[in-house]
Amino acid sequence: MSVDVLQTTKPETSKTAVPAARGTTLAAPTLGDAWLDVARLILTQGADSSFDGLPLLEVELITLDIARPDPDDALIAAHASPDWLAWMRANFTDHSRVAELGDARSYASRLFDYAGSGRDQIAWVVDKLTRDPVATYAAITTFEPLTDTSYIPCVSLLDFWLRSGRLELVVYAHSIDFGKKGFANLVQLAELQRHVAERLSAPVGSLVMIIKSATIYKSEITLMTDTLAAAR
Repeated sequence: MSVDVLQTTKPETSKTAVPAARGTTLAAPTLGDAWLDVARLILTQGADSSFDGLPLLEVELITLDIARPDPDDALIAAHASPDWLAWMRANFTDHSRVAELGDARSYASRLFDYAGSGRDQIAWVVDKLTRDPVATYAAITTFEPLTDTSYIPCVSLLDFWLRSGRLELVVYAHSIDFGKKGFANLVQLAELQRHVAERLSAPVGSLVMIIKSATIYKSEITLMTDTLAAAR
């Protein structure tokens, strides 16, 4: 599994974790490569932390730069949980509230019916880039600050643009769990990117994901260690 690491050194292979430098960029050819590369980095260089009292390993300020973000990724299909893939797909396609997130509004409702106002943000992106193909501000958000109090969506900013004739997507997330369902986030973001690209009759370009806190819960360490071994 190849990966280019910019602004820092490659992950250590020893069992003693060496904290990763802040501001690490992982350049990967595919979604599956990106998932496994960031998981490997977290396992080898993650610092101890916690979320809601649950212990985890964390690497700060990770950027994934994915050259060919195909949602039908072979590595993910072979090694990721189909249940979590289905759960995330529902989150991005079903407007129903998400029980597991305290009945928060789904990503689908936030993207296609922002704040319950009927505003289709994806249609707005398509219209904006159709009218102005060099626009740098076709940016939308999943954050609904007037009602998001107990739950803040992990992925909050999606910024689309056309460069070199390709539809690229830059995403910001405050935290992503790469032990359990981060792969599913990547797949659904790539699905959205492909959807917008098709409506613009443009090929798909890179997917860049900026993550403030990239994590693996300690309860998932064995699972991810086994997954990395199986994917070699």
